[in-house]
Amino acid sequence: MTDGWLVKNLRAIRGRAYPRVIGAGREPSWIFFEIVLPLFTVAAYAYIYKFMDARAELIGYVVLGGAMTAFWLNVLWNMASQFYWEKEIGNLQLYMIAPISRMSVLAGMALGGMFSTTLHAASTLLIGTLLFNITYQLVDPIMLILIFTTTLVALYGMGMMFASMYLLFGREAHHLSNLLTDPVYLVSGFYFPVNSLGTWAAAGASLIPVTLGLDAMRQLFFSDVSGDGFLPLNIELLILAGLSILFLVLAKYSLSYMEYLGKTTGRLTLRWQ
Repeated sequence: MTDGWLVKNLRAIRGRAYPRVIGAGREPSWIFFEIVLPLFTVAAYAYIYKFMDARAELIGYVVLGGAMTAFWLNVLWNMASQFYWEKEIGNLQLYMIAPISRMSVLAGMALGGMFSTTLHAASTLLIGTLLFNITYQLVDPIMLILIFTTTLVALYGMGMMFASMYLLFGREAHHLSNLLTDPVYLVSGFYFPVNSLGTWAAAGASLIPVTLGLDAMRQLFFSDVSGDGFLPLNIELLILAGLSILFLVLAKYSLSYMEYLGKTTGRLTLRWQ
């Protein structure tokens, strides 16, 4: 009996998630570097705040932001540039001719990436918390779950959109990922409250889902934020939900355009290479 469309796509999601979940533990040195290396940057900012005799909450902001960098790096290097590398090693044509939605391939990549990256981020958060003796006062666990989940959906939706765009624009995937890594650390407020940049700059940075997600989580983890929060929690959750829908729709559109380009021109990029 032939499997239905839904069953095929669910199997595709599982098939693409599996190597990212299982493969993460096959090279122990990668686990070490993905957990420990972010702690160096966290420690640098934390000791700067200590030297400045800053509020204890700011050190907590740094630790939380350092943990969230794992998700941004995973989106850039394991989502956005994935289709380009699949094309380089000869797997992309298999995805294109398979009787499944290409969105299911990306969804599997996203789910697998979320799982392994969440473990690495949690480890970084735990070590940083113990190292700097951070005290959290979680005020609303349900809201935290909603914020965290919606942030990941929006962030990986952006990664899905980038996956097609990187492929469309050709060989620049590696350079684009390098270009977007550090500037986002700055404008998204990974190591300081984003509203320090000013209202308009913070509003523009809110197009990157991790900006509002991180700001909301800081408000939830620290009861005395002293005006550090950019927007009220309910508004940030609503914006994140909107960004989730927006990026998923754009991902579907860019993927459809990539397939259309391949069918009509015999190539998957906007220029000959």
